[in-house]
Amino acid sequence: MIKNLLNLFFPEVCRACSNHLSDNELQICTNCRHDLPLTNFHSDPENAVHKMLYGRVKLEQATALLHFSKKGIVQQLMHNLKYRGHEEVGQLLGEWLGDELKMLDAYSNIDVVIPVPLHKHKLRSRGFNQVDKFGIAIAAALNADFNDSVLIKTTNTKTQVFKDRLKRNSSDHSNFKIINGTTLENKHILIVDDIITTGATIEDCANILLEINDIRLSLATMSITD
Repeated sequence: MIKNLLNLFFPEVCRACSNHLSDNELQICTNCRHDLPLTNFHSDPENAVHKMLYGRVKLEQATALLHFSKKGIVQQLMHNLKYRGHEEVGQLLGEWLGDELKMLDAYSNIDVVIPVPLHKHKLRSRGFNQVDKFGIAIAAALNADFNDSVLIKTTNTKTQVFKDRLKRNSSDHSNFKIINGTTLENKHILIVDDIITTGATIEDCANILLEINDIRLSLATMSITD
């Protein structure tokens, strides 16, 4: 009764299409769930994420859950997550991807999940890192640790989703540093992020992490731009 009363005055809406959710729907309505452009990259070792980063970063595994297109359903989800504070979207996507990855031997030996960090000024302004709950959910599914304190962003850059690769590479260089990296020695690390475009940010993060002795890197993102 209380839930029904709350829904009467504060109706839960789909984070993709803004239609009202029914009692058995969470965050995303059934229609939008069926319309989500899943990549299924984790079932394809020659997927687009691997190809994008080939020769730039040595990755054990790489995947993205969804295809991202401008003005598409996934962009609306990302907007609700990042700019409207709906962190539950990240958790939902993390649980979704985590349930799939835990069935694969390739991801069974992940030791630590590390989110791509925000600069402290952006974190203070937004109040949260939109990748954290995504990463926490994946870590729980893989029985791995979640560590958001070892990788630090040192430069406050603007959102660069649709910048070309040359501009991103020049602006993303040396934006990160490692704190207490020895705690990650001999570990298999899964880097997580919300969206991968040219791969420049991931490349920068990976190159810093690879300064740690004897580590292996994999990557999982919520989405990849078409």
